[in-house]
Amino acid sequence: MHDEVDELVDAWARERPDLDLGPVEVFSRISRLSRHLDLARRRAFAAHHIEPWEFDVLAALRRAGAPYELSPGRLLRETLVTSGTMTNRVDRLNSRGLVDRLPDPNDRRGVLVRLTREGKAAVDGAFEALLTAEAEIVAGLPEEERARLADLLRTLMGPFG
Repeated sequence: MHDEVDELVDAWARERPDLDLGPVEVFSRISRLSRHLDLARRRAFAAHHIEPWEFDVLAALRRAGAPYELSPGRLLRETLVTSGTMTNRVDRLNSRGLVDRLPDPNDRRGVLVRLTREGKAAVDGAFEALLTAEAEIVAGLPEEERARLADLLRTLMGPFG
């Protein structure tokens, strides 16, 4: 099977035969796949009226398990955003009725962010839609190749923590 990355690599090899183009073969495909995955995520989430950033916060709360609440600091670590960004996101999700802010019983000055029933329904529906979209993308790979690909990508992610 020949794809657009092969064409790109062939052109570079013709122009710069002195370079090892192996990384381009891998990362150009990852980059293009990332764009397709981003579009699939956006479609899955839009069907449930949430944005990708909203899914990230709601999914962190959902993964925490009942009662689906985390401190803002924990949400920062889960979503890798700044505290100012998280405050804005929680404010917006709260105004939509997807999360509540509650006093932290272990810290008089602290708060907890809790997923509401509406937030749980939204994130569950969006996650199911995302899984369906992603299953369609990998449908052409036999299970053992999917497992091998996951292992290879895990190895590739290693240096990034």
